[in-house]
Amino acid sequence: MSFGLGCASAKATTGMVAAATTTKPPSGSVRVVVLWPGGAPGALGKGDGDVPKLYLYPATGEGVHSAVIVMPGGGYTHLAIEKEGAVEARWLNAHGVAAFVLEYRLGPRYHFPAPMLDGARAVRYVRSHAKDLGVAKDRIGLWGFSAGGHLAGYLATVNDGGQAAAADPIDRASDRPDFAILSYGRFSMDESIPRKTNLEGLIGEHPTAALVETVSVVRHVTKKTSPCFIYSTTADQTVNSLNSTALYDALKRAAVPAELHIFERGPHGTGMAQGLKNLPELAIYPTLLANWMEVHGWMSRD
Repeated sequence: MSFGLGCASAKATTGMVAAATTTKPPSGSVRVVVLWPGGAPGALGKGDGDVPKLYLYPATGEGVHSAVIVMPGGGYTHLAIEKEGAVEARWLNAHGVAAFVLEYRLGPRYHFPAPMLDGARAVRYVRSHAKDLGVAKDRIGLWGFSAGGHLAGYLATVNDGGQAAAADPIDRASDRPDFAILSYGRFSMDESIPRKTNLEGLIGEHPTAALVETVSVVRHVTKKTSPCFIYSTTADQTVNSLNSTALYDALKRAAVPAELHIFERGPHGTGMAQGLKNLPELAIYPTLLANWMEVHGWMSRD
């Protein structure tokens, strides 16, 4: 990794008076797992918003299943955990895939690298508990939306093989996702790309140039980056689709398997794009995704 993402001593930065942002649990999960029972690295309290969690949606049926950890968006200040979490988890279950919805720590109380630590821990948890969860260790993916798409893209590019000497067995597992699904995320901090925000929820109002460089996903793409499925719309006025093309170009140069779909119409935050008024063409999105997952063996054609 380019920096100590997996280090347990990493500290989250914080606004001194900011309260923790709490999130209503997503509907339909069968169980919730606290990712660090003894307290997350850099935790500033023990309240609900200080405790990163995974909500479990196990797949039914026989055999070992693929798994996807869903990362909702919300600008790193809140989580659209139902629209960009529970809905996708149920769709994955219907297609024979185990799903997990991540509740990660948020700004302004928590800044970089807290959400990254939470996301990496989620991958390590699922992989280290694969047998108990009925999932395959080598078929664990991420699905992120907006800020969650940035987080998923970051984890697809910055990861490690686990810490063999770690006292915590979870930390011995790799945090590299086997694939990543990235919906309308911010992947480049290039000043030439029009934008409405600057990831303030993650890096604060006045980040250093080094920090801006660190969170720019395209800067970290290598041949070891996870295969990616990228979805966005040209009409998105919040996260410009040039972010998606910039990431696709970086993946292509590194010879990383990638598929890109940019629709002409559609605002930011379309979720799974079902039943959107006057935007029937977007409804094909889940079918395109299912086809991609089937091609790679992460979803069964049956």
